[in-house]
Amino acid sequence: MRGAQKAAKGVSLYSRHINRPAGRVLAAAAYRAGLTPNQVTLVSAAFSFAGVAAIAVLPPSWALAAAVWAALVVGFALDSADGQLARLRRESSAAGEWLDHVVDAAKITALHAAVLVSFHRFFELPGPGWLLVPLGFQLAAVLIFTGGLLADKLRPKVPAARPGPGEPPAGPAPSAPPSRLRAVALLPVDYGVFCAVFLLLGSETVFLTGYTVLFAAHALFLVAFMAKWFRELRVPSAIRPG
Repeated sequence: MRGAQKAAKGVSLYSRHINRPAGRVLAAAAYRAGLTPNQVTLVSAAFSFAGVAAIAVLPPSWALAAAVWAALVVGFALDSADGQLARLRRESSAAGEWLDHVVDAAKITALHAAVLVSFHRFFELPGPGWLLVPLGFQLAAVLIFTGGLLADKLRPKVPAARPGPGEPPAGPAPSAPPSRLRAVALLPVDYGVFCAVFLLLGSETVFLTGYTVLFAAHALFLVAFMAKWFRELRVPSAIRPG
């Protein structure tokens, strides 16, 4: 299972040291149970959307906070497990990757929609303008998710240098070790950290504060990410693949 891990570059500390190891355990259990990666993806969706439904249907309480957090965290770990299982079984496919991304997009959209419903049904908000916070958070989260995916797909690949006459083919360039500072800096926009804010759901005031702070962090990171991705993609078309 250690050989079925993605690179740690560009990953927050939570995903690197908590979510991926938890996903590794779940992937091993799924392998022993004979589950396919797509089945694990669907189980992940079931946990995540159970938490989403609970937010929208039930009034805030500390019991609900613990249950929602547990459902979302298990769903997130299973989201890591499906990819690890696919690499372990050598069954990675475009269809599996598509299903995984569709579930992720639906989860992100539905989760903030559920918070909006909960705000409207159960919260005594300082004013109706606070209902815009989940909508803004939803927009920022979706743009970060889709913008990152598109940047990875569209980023030009630098062609490898051709060896000279009589020279052996060049091996892969050694990659720099992942930055711990970057891993810490990415924590505010890590989904696992976002799941933790639902542990505050027992107090309307504390949850509203924590949720709004994370929204502000996502908005700031969105601006930085968009500038970075656009700058990386503004390259001459002559070196684009194809």
